[in-house]
Amino acid sequence: MRTAIAFDITELLPHADRMLLIDRAVEGDDEGLVAEVTIREDCLFFENGGVGGWVGIEFMAQAIGAWAGWRFRLRGEPLKVGFLLGTRRFECSRPTFRAGERLRIDVQRQYWTEEGMSQFDCAIAIAGETVATAALTVFQPPGAEVLRKGDADE
Repeated sequence: MRTAIAFDITELLPHADRMLLIDRAVEGDDEGLVAEVTIREDCLFFENGGVGGWVGIEFMAQAIGAWAGWRFRLRGEPLKVGFLLGTRRFECSRPTFRAGERLRIDVQRQYWTEEGMSQFDCAIAIAGETVATAALTVFQPPGAEVLRKGDADE
């Protein structure tokens, strides 16, 4: 059963200013998280009335990062560095996410290794309709460096 997330997104991700692309983490559990973003003109990738569908991969990656950050915060630990290694089967039925649309990003961990590798199945929905899916592989090295606010932007 998923639990509502009480942390502000800025407490879960080290990204600052316009590099922080998602608005909030909504709910999560031991294996996944739901995040949301409303497409606005101040988004780093906004042009011609929207954000390209390809940015969906970064929305998914930041939702995974928020899940990891939430798990660290629940254990009273600082955020740690993680890396997006790649994606498989990215499919997006929309060339553009339009201004004002609210995207719901669902990430679910499928496996992980002791060495820090994980794969997540990810989906983006708008008004209950799935518009993008992918499998993202991420890596968090053992003994990962602790992140301070702004480190991810340097």
